[in-house]
Amino acid sequence: MTPPATSDVVDGEAMLAAAASFLSELRERSVEIDRLRKLPQDLADSLAEAGFYRTLVPPTLGGLGLSPTTVAQVSETLATGNASAAWCTFIGATSQIMFAALTPEQLAEVLRNPDVITAGVFASSGRATPARGPDGTDGYVVSGRWAWASGCHNSAWISGGVQIDGQDSGDSGLPALGRAFFRPDEIVIHDDWHTSGLRGSGSSTFECHDVWLPAPRIANGADILRSPYATEPLYRFPLFGLLALPIGAIALGMARACVDEVIEVAKAKVPQGSRRTLGQRPALHSAVAVADTEVRAARTLLYTTIDAAWDRAQHTLADIATRRDLRTATVHAMQTSVRVIESMNTAVGGAAIFESSPLQRHLRDVHTASAHFMVAMPVMEVAGRTFFDPDMDTSGL
Repeated sequence: MTPPATSDVVDGEAMLAAAASFLSELRERSVEIDRLRKLPQDLADSLAEAGFYRTLVPPTLGGLGLSPTTVAQVSETLATGNASAAWCTFIGATSQIMFAALTPEQLAEVLRNPDVITAGVFASSGRATPARGPDGTDGYVVSGRWAWASGCHNSAWISGGVQIDGQDSGDSGLPALGRAFFRPDEIVIHDDWHTSGLRGSGSSTFECHDVWLPAPRIANGADILRSPYATEPLYRFPLFGLLALPIGAIALGMARACVDEVIEVAKAKVPQGSRRTLGQRPALHSAVAVADTEVRAARTLLYTTIDAAWDRAQHTLADIATRRDLRTATVHAMQTSVRVIESMNTAVGGAAIFESSPLQRHLRDVHTASAHFMVAMPVMEVAGRTFFDPDMDTSGL
């Protein structure tokens, strides 16, 4: 299913419908996804063909150019079926933001398959040193080790953040930062993703040692700011806010799925020693109502904040308040979701303890997702300081 590339409204509706069409399969294959500790390749390919990996690429570069609101909604929808699938597609989508820094020739090579699956690690855990290739062409020798490479097992191109020797970032002479684009056979992927949650995200570590790459395979993020794409709303939108938003949305999707699951389970479950179903108990009524309210409130805050930031990005860069609000709304969505999912697991008792239960899987997945530094509580510390020190360094927001 490939949605029409017209307006964002049409694309957004088509993408949400496409996401909904996968839910039955995602739920049915969740045990398989966890067992493999990565997405089955046929499923990843289907998700790519539906366009989920190219949502954040401008149409002129072969993407759909969707708004952050739509991308978050797609992630939220997919997560109601399987959080690992939602996680891999959002990581792939955000890794393609760097397509705007590639040369036209390199981009054409990457997009030989328009539905290319990509993965990437933002952290600059590698180093790229200028070096001539065997044929005398310009390039770089790259070494590094990148952890948390979600979706790397399914990808045709895997990128990792690097410090670029010989290029000044303009900040105290520090090396410029960029992204090295690798083919899978140029790196070593370690089988080290053994976790309690998000098992199917395949977030393994990869590394390389003294791998020579041609110069166009090192994308300098600063090149985007000097390109015609610098005025695109996507590149005016706060980068860290954009990277974090789908995490909060995925958590909310899991929370909503848990509320719905409890309602269905409670209709039929008769607790031991009782003649009434769980769904007839006032205590459960209150628990579900509170959970539903918390999810709706957190969701409203998240999407209202995204919309406000996106409106601002149509004209100018985000200010401190916009960046702060994006990050805190996302952390709030995560913390609310953890609380709701825990309460829903408690509400149904023993029915939630089995691995086959979506309640148990969402509980494991949300706790793993909450450990991500982009949505961890220290973000609130940084955000809170901006109220007292408006001149502080906010580059991390």
